Amino acid sequence: MAEEFELDTDDLTRRMEGALANLRTEFASLRTGRASGAMLEPVMVEAYGQATPVNQLGTVNVPEPRMVTINVWDRAMVSKVEKAIRESGLGINPQTNGTIIMLPIPELNEERRRELTKVAGQYAESARVAVRNLRRDGMDKVKKAKADGLSEDDAKFWEGEVQDLTDRYIARVDESLEAKQAEIMQV
Repeated sequence: MAEEFELDTDDLTRRMEGALANLRTEFASLRTGRASGAMLEPVMVEAYGQATPVNQLGTVNVPEPRMVTINVWDRAMVSKVEKAIRESGLGINPQTNGTIIMLPIPELNEERRRELTKVAGQYAESARVAVRNLRRDGMDKVKKAKADGLSEDDAKFWEGEVQDLTDRYIARVDESLEAKQAEIMQV
């Protein structure tokens, strides 16, 4: 029975890919001085009795490099969307014209750029921790199989597979972080 052991590396890969996708989503929410509809993803509006993402209350557009617009579908929600953006911590001051909310993206100063690179670093560290936790899960499965009679050579093979997978995903997290920090620091 133990000789039939095969670790589900596809499952580990899928879960590590999920950690990386989550990191990309968090990075997209960081304001880099360029307009992006993704920066509004974490903003939730109290609408119709529940917290609702901005993109479910209106059409988000990026008409120019330093401007995001939201065409709110329900006129009654305009002030709520505006308030949620003000309180989101994005550092953007919305301007309303009827049902259209304009978000001019100001230039980032050097101090704010440094703060954002630190936040990006924290996001990356959380992703690394998630990948390491998945590594531990994989190693635990190998240890259990070893206790159930898996040979020493097979155990070493599977431990190596888990470690290789982990190293690849940690490297991808680090590459993503370097790219994001370079994007933030470019003037």
